[in-house]
Amino acid sequence: MSDVLLLLALAAAVVLAILALMMLLRRPTPATAPDSPYGASTEGEKRCPKCSMGNLWTDRTCISCGARLPG
Repeated sequence: MSDVLLLLALAAAVVLAILALMMLLRRPTPATAPDSPYGASTEGEKRCPKCSMGNLWTDRTCISCGARLPG
């Protein structure tokens, strides 16, 4: 009987750990990436304000997330 209770407690702990990990992974990330101290060439590109993806300067929407690009 005590073996069954121990097994049930262990299974409940595993389920709770999986739920906690799922909650941590679903947390929203910041919309803008932090500034880097290293420069990168963006000549001829527009950076998406939502996902920071590099797009051609002629694009009106982001090729990654579809957000409207400035300019």
